[in-house]
Amino acid sequence: MKNRALRRVALVAAVASTSALVLAGCSGGGGSASGGDGPVTLTVATFNDFGYTDALLKEYMDAHPNVKIVHNKAATSNDARANYFQKLGKTGLADIEAIEVDWLPEVMEYADLLAPVPDDLKSRWLDYKVKAATSSEGNLIGYGTDIGPEGVCYRSDLFAAAGLPTDREEVAKMLQGDWSTYFAAGDKYVAATGKPFFDSAGGTYQGAINQVEDAYENPDTGEITATENPEVKKIYDQVLKASATQSAHLGQWSDDWMAGLSNGAFATMLCPGWMLGVIEGNAPEVKGWDIANAFPGGGGNWGGSYLTVPSNGKNVAAAQELADWLTSPDTQIKAFENAGTFPSQTDALKNETLLSNTNAYFNNAPVGQILTDRAEAVKVSPYKGTFYFQINDAMQKALTRVEDGTQDAATSWQQWVTEVDALK
Repeated sequence: MKNRALRRVALVAAVASTSALVLAGCSGGGGSASGGDGPVTLTVATFNDFGYTDALLKEYMDAHPNVKIVHNKAATSNDARANYFQKLGKTGLADIEAIEVDWLPEVMEYADLLAPVPDDLKSRWLDYKVKAATSSEGNLIGYGTDIGPEGVCYRSDLFAAAGLPTDREEVAKMLQGDWSTYFAAGDKYVAATGKPFFDSAGGTYQGAINQVEDAYENPDTGEITATENPEVKKIYDQVLKASATQSAHLGQWSDDWMAGLSNGAFATMLCPGWMLGVIEGNAPEVKGWDIANAFPGGGGNWGGSYLTVPSNGKNVAAAQELADWLTSPDTQIKAFENAGTFPSQTDALKNETLLSNTNAYFNNAPVGQILTDRAEAVKVSPYKGTFYFQINDAMQKALTRVEDGTQDAATSWQQWVTEVDALK
């Protein structure tokens, strides 16, 4: 603990020094709001698919003729995260930077480097969405975009070939239960086809660990407890046991995984709302994808993001205005229609457009109602402390080592334990 404390003291001191310079350099600045007369170019940096299509951004530019929006999308969230923390408080970040909820514990350490969300907007989001991004000083530092209630996406054509139910209500009944129920369905699929049931151990593990309230750290003390938590070991062992016969061993976001969405490399995957757009975008010609109103263990939420505005940007006021619009109820509904990103706005969740929404690509599934039901099924909001991202990223690599045959499960677990202990 002593080494950890020393590292953190040094880091905080460095950040405080940087913050003081930044605030001194931008006091009284920040650019004009987008309603001003001068031309303004606003850069927006995201990852995966936030539903911010060219047509959607053009709506804003049409309403604000002096504004030009440049949208930059990172290849992966890890790439975006590395860039964010390398440049925060310095130069080179976009006017609006998207962040994942899993980064929040680290982001909150640098809350003074981000322009606060105006107080009058705080009531628009779900309470837990606001609480997670509120600093100790009471400043909300992120404009909430989506949340990630999960169902199970499946290939109905591959299910039919395996003699499994294909109707989404029947599939939901088949999958209703705990994780052993899901893996039992996988055993039937593999026995009938000899082909993988799900995409990867990593994606499957993520769905299960998000149902554990305090998986890696003690919320009261901040102590890292991951390696001693029996629930973590149980999930690790259970997922890898199933992985041996049921996984396609395709790491999510890899080129082979992207191809697998269309070539039938796997029959199911855990599916937060934002994943719908990813599947359709990478497998536009496939007719078999559908989504079941079920999730192993009851309910789960994977992901959800925010937009942040670096306080040393050249156009802070204009960026805040755009971030406000991008996360307004109407725009969240449009983003959902574009990419399946499920709204975090309380008004949006009551919107009939959302509740009646169907997705033609997913066999006209009533995705609005399904994901609303899945959101209501979520009972656990897992605690994610300062080291959550590092611990979980190391776990994902541990699972990958087993799937690619580099290490056996016991050796990879021990390496993960060593890496986590080094964080203490």
